[in-house]
Amino acid sequence: MTPAAGPRPMAPERRHTLYFLGSIRSFSPVFLDTEVDMGRVAAHRQAARAGGRRYSVVAYVLLAAARALAAHPEANAAVRGRRRPRVARYESVCAKLTLDRTLNGRRIVLSAVLPGLESADLDAVQEQIDHFRDGDPARMPEFAGARLLHRLPWPLGPLAFRLASAPLRRRPELLGTFAVTSLGHRPVDAFHSVGGTTVTLGVGRIADRPVAVDGEVAIAPVMRLSLAFDHRVIDGAEAADVLADIKDGLERFTVAKAMVEATGERSG
Repeated sequence: MTPAAGPRPMAPERRHTLYFLGSIRSFSPVFLDTEVDMGRVAAHRQAARAGGRRYSVVAYVLLAAARALAAHPEANAAVRGRRRPRVARYESVCAKLTLDRTLNGRRIVLSAVLPGLESADLDAVQEQIDHFRDGDPARMPEFAGARLLHRLPWPLGPLAFRLASAPLRRRPELLGTFAVTSLGHRPVDAFHSVGGTTVTLGVGRIADRPVAVDGEVAIAPVMRLSLAFDHRVIDGAEAADVLADIKDGLERFTVAKAMVEATGERSG
């Protein structure tokens, strides 16, 4: 069976994804996953919605992950080089968030970097998400680099991407120090993704599932959360601790707790 039309060149709007995938061939991924009881998050979202404020599930994940990465500086890092590898660890926690957007009439994935999340509260995280989700990717300055890659001919495009992303000092602002990607808006329970950072989180849907609570079976809103980590930078024990801390931050979420962690305050 022949295709309806002959082969055509790849759409320019997909070139940045192609260059990125080529750049992570040396990545050494290992995958973990867990289930998270999102009952407290769901209750907070419902109460906020009644008050006229909307928070996305991704905002809570970003907040919990930023706290966990700040507590695990070994994982808030990046590596470069094969023969003489070097590792940079960063004080600031910057999230790379993938976005399902349309550019020039074509549906593509774009990545936005949310900086300084180690000290951000939930409102600040949501405001950054809204900024990137509501803006026009054809005009936003944050996506100027991607638009440039779309225009550059081969092999200038891959070369420009490598030169821009190679310096470790620039990784946080260009690629983030950890990545989050979500397919939870569709009936996807779990998936694993490599975002080019030492830690990448994959967010699945929230569904009512049976759970054990104090020896009894109950129904709770449960989310599958996956974590891919670069084994060149950290080992499984460290990655498991990060995932456990994120799970704990979501399951024990309270506004007061999140504000204390953001400001660094401690009660007496």
